[in-house]
Amino acid sequence: MQTRHPPAFPLCRPFAAAVLALIALVPHVLADEARAGEQIFRAKCASCHGTSGEGVKGHYAKPLTGDRSATQLAHLIAETMPKDDPGTCVGADADKVAAYVHDAFYSKTTVARIELSRLTVRQHQNAVADLIAGFRSPARWDDQRGLHGEYFGNRNFGDRALERLDTELHFDFKANSPDPKIKPEEFSIRWQGSVLAPETGDYEFILKTENGVRLWINDQSRPLIDGWVRSGVGVEERGTIRLLAGRAYPLKLEFFKSKEAKEKTAAIALEWKPPTGVAGPIPPQNLSPNRFPETLVISAAFPPDDRSLGWERGNTVSKAWDQAATDAAVETAGYVTAHLRELSGVANDAADRGPKLREFCRRFVEKAFRRPLTDEQKHLYIDHLFDAAPNPDTAVKRVVLLTLLSPRFLYREVGGGPDAYDTASRLSFALWDSPPDQELLDAAAGGRLTTREQVAAQAERMLNDRRAHAKLREFLHLWLKIDPAPDVAKDADRFPGFDPAVVADLRTSLDLFLDDVAWNGDSDFRRLLLADDLYVNGRLAKFYGVDLPADAPFQKVKLNPQQRAGVLTHPYLMAAFAHTSATSPIHRGVFLVRGVLGLTLRPPPEAFVPLPESAHPDLTTRERVALQTKPASCQSCHGVINPLGYTLEHFDAVGRFRDLDGGRPIDATGTYQTRKGESVKFDGARELATFLAGSEEVQTAFAEQLFRHLAKQTVRAYGPKELAELRESFAKSGFSIRKLTVEAATAAALTGREVKQTAGLGPPGG
Repeated sequence: MQTRHPPAFPLCRPFAAAVLALIALVPHVLADEARAGEQIFRAKCASCHGTSGEGVKGHYAKPLTGDRSATQLAHLIAETMPKDDPGTCVGADADKVAAYVHDAFYSKTTVARIELSRLTVRQHQNAVADLIAGFRSPARWDDQRGLHGEYFGNRNFGDRALERLDTELHFDFKANSPDPKIKPEEFSIRWQGSVLAPETGDYEFILKTENGVRLWINDQSRPLIDGWVRSGVGVEERGTIRLLAGRAYPLKLEFFKSKEAKEKTAAIALEWKPPTGVAGPIPPQNLSPNRFPETLVISAAFPPDDRSLGWERGNTVSKAWDQAATDAAVETAGYVTAHLRELSGVANDAADRGPKLREFCRRFVEKAFRRPLTDEQKHLYIDHLFDAAPNPDTAVKRVVLLTLLSPRFLYREVGGGPDAYDTASRLSFALWDSPPDQELLDAAAGGRLTTREQVAAQAERMLNDRRAHAKLREFLHLWLKIDPAPDVAKDADRFPGFDPAVVADLRTSLDLFLDDVAWNGDSDFRRLLLADDLYVNGRLAKFYGVDLPADAPFQKVKLNPQQRAGVLTHPYLMAAFAHTSATSPIHRGVFLVRGVLGLTLRPPPEAFVPLPESAHPDLTTRERVALQTKPASCQSCHGVINPLGYTLEHFDAVGRFRDLDGGRPIDATGTYQTRKGESVKFDGARELATFLAGSEEVQTAFAEQLFRHLAKQTVRAYGPKELAELRESFAKSGFSIRKLTVEAATAAALTGREVKQTAGLGPPGG
């Protein structure tokens, strides 16, 4: 209830009447303004854009929608419209037509809604993996790095002489032995532990040795590489396996030298090739001596999810998806029955095996559905199947199949709620892309997920999990527009030494920087843009002119703060957003507009081929770009893209700092018009970074994109104030990325589709 206070001083009646009359006129004045804007639009714009902005074939066929503010639209209209006579709709007319267009059809925020969504491919894979993992004893990823090595005095792993922690498996014993206690003629070594996958995809493991060797990754029953019996020397063995991000997989490597085979020397090297990298030693930070349990990684080939809106959406069901879901269910059912004794804890000859397997199935279905079963569901999914099956093993297989093909598993929210179990599911899928763990389900059962503080406390706990680390890194890759990984190949004659190994090191360098900002210190978002340090190893140091030994491991080094500015000038991004032999202000500008500023750009109306240097050898890259994008039809987008991209021209196509372009001084000045209509000027990357780090637009865009990545929904569907509140909490936290992640996940968890429907924001999407 609001309390009305009298004015601080009384108004005379004639003056008050005049004020009331003016107030009464306001709606009419606004209506007149809108009508004037509509009239101008119909007279000068509708012939190309349609009377409702729907587009006109042969002119501008795409709908007139986007995310510019009315002020930015007015500026664009004044500069580029109408197409056949730009510059004739300016001033008040441009303001009026921009306001009409923006409110009538350009802005689509009022139709946002929380969609009914199935699990994305990533969520489906993680859900199956964690569903099985819930029946195994967990392991702990602690501070120990490397693998546990056992060294034996014969080839049969007997007479153990030595145990130690090896951080990197790259040994050349030559004609010697690993230890004076071991004779050089014959010995064996067994390394055990786990390997952490930083990203989801296919990993190629590589063994280089002239001796007997076997490698197991994840599957402990069948070696990924089996070179136990070999002939010849210098053999290289390879094996490929699919791994999910943020998880550790058991690794065992056995190696021997045999005197019977008259092997004179011994050497062993274990390497990997990650999905977006090149072959090389496994970094020590990805190895642990602790043995994690096996993880089920389903091999079913799902069609890719829709990413047209900027995030993965489970919004379509096709025949291919349906077949993949069926294949995944069949594969999982087979795996469960093959490992039934281990997973259920029930012996094959147990007298009460049937009742105990029913209880195992009840737990399985409840984990899959993320909530306790009703009596009706227990009968449908368990008792009915056990009663009809010829034996308990067949019943278990049928339970798994029916469960994994149920909408209650395949969709994130179906029926029931809203209740604490829905909240738990939304939170776990937001942070882990996976169902709740037992602690979160226990909190839901105990009524400890009813307040914002309780949910936020769970989010804080869950953020320490490696799965949350992997998901945040995935988001930062999306924010930086490097997912999927771009092609960073360069002209070898112009950039000698910039080879695949350097590219892989640059990707590692960027990831180390992102992890450092996100998980160390105060997690300040602004440091992503303003930091003047870089992670380099010996190879990168040589290429980029940093004083480090050739064999130096990755370490943080300080650079010239007037030249470098966080991710904006990281060599990997500068190389990714450039051509093979020259820079590209357009690619770099698009990255800034779409990623950092979070604005929407339409694809060019026709194929775009950059002007070659040979066509205008006397022009700088900036001048060539300005020449090619000079037409008014280009300026609607390039008027924003180019001035931002120009500010990064001090960095060549491989990210090295330069002062000259073709022998002429670099012009790195640029401009940007904010959503409030202010024109900002920059000279170089540092000034640009300073503006972006303090820009409310950039901070809001980062918060919005992070929310979308976590919730897999548009933030506008959660109410008109949600984004503003997220940005406000972001600012109050000192722009902490971790705290923003907690806040966004908490907001998503506490708001369900049913709540929005009853709040009058429209029916749920289907």
